[in-house]
Amino acid sequence: MSGPAARIQAQAKLNLYLRVLTREESGYHSIETIFHRIELADEVTLHVEHEDVRTIDVEGAQLGPAESNLAYRAAVAYQSEAAWPRGFTIELDKRIPVGAGLGGGSADAGAVLRLLDSLARNPIGERKLLAIAAALGTDVPFLASREVMALAWGRGERMLGLSPLPQRDVLLITPDFQVMTQDGYDWIDADRQNDGDPMRYSASDLLLITEEMLTSWQSVAKVSRNDFIPAVSQRHPRITDLLAAFSETGSLLCSMTGSGSTLFGIYDPLPAPTALGAFQETTMNPTRTADKVVQPVRIG
Repeated sequence: MSGPAARIQAQAKLNLYLRVLTREESGYHSIETIFHRIELADEVTLHVEHEDVRTIDVEGAQLGPAESNLAYRAAVAYQSEAAWPRGFTIELDKRIPVGAGLGGGSADAGAVLRLLDSLARNPIGERKLLAIAAALGTDVPFLASREVMALAWGRGERMLGLSPLPQRDVLLITPDFQVMTQDGYDWIDADRQNDGDPMRYSASDLLLITEEMLTSWQSVAKVSRNDFIPAVSQRHPRITDLLAAFSETGSLLCSMTGSGSTLFGIYDPLPAPTALGAFQETTMNPTRTADKVVQPVRIG
């Protein structure tokens, strides 16, 4: 028998700044990044079950076995921490491109954690929620948080919330190839080893980010970078051409999000379709930056 249910829009994210730092003995890399939510979102519905039921139904993408799905794993992790609920049913409508660096799977996981806590009689609270999120992946803590924009370190578990930037149009460009996150990290490691320097830069090369640098799109554009771009563009030269096309069409800021392969341009406003001929043979997805975190809605 089903119990209460709720629905939420699981917003995707952009990385406006992304440094890949040292590789730890565990094999994980520390990062430094600036996250910002966008309006593009998956829709996640969760039903609490009073029976020992665990199911997930996905529309819009083939994501493999349920046990490997981040949204499913998030629900199981919440069960383990809260000893509730007995069972769950997740309905997931995928709209965020898969394997694109937009944090779709992480957004779904963060959404499930927030949905469960909103439905629980005894919520575990944000601190424990973010601890569960950190164990699931680098992007999940931010996407399980109440922040529209944040500066994050480590594996994403350390965050400083920031005031969101003014809403702007966003053009997402997804080429006809994906980049698996692990491949991106492996390419960075290989390139740094080939250079004879596993870090490629010294501590003095790291930019000291201050909140004052992050108050406008113009100021963020001055510091924006993504350490995956050189490694990915070396294997996929089309990346370089597409980034140049963003600049030529008047974007305020353009970069790659996560390990790619999706690129984004921030515009004010978005150019007319006739000006976007350089992006032919890609998937174009217009959206906007978010100005708020969408909240769960109780539906039963």
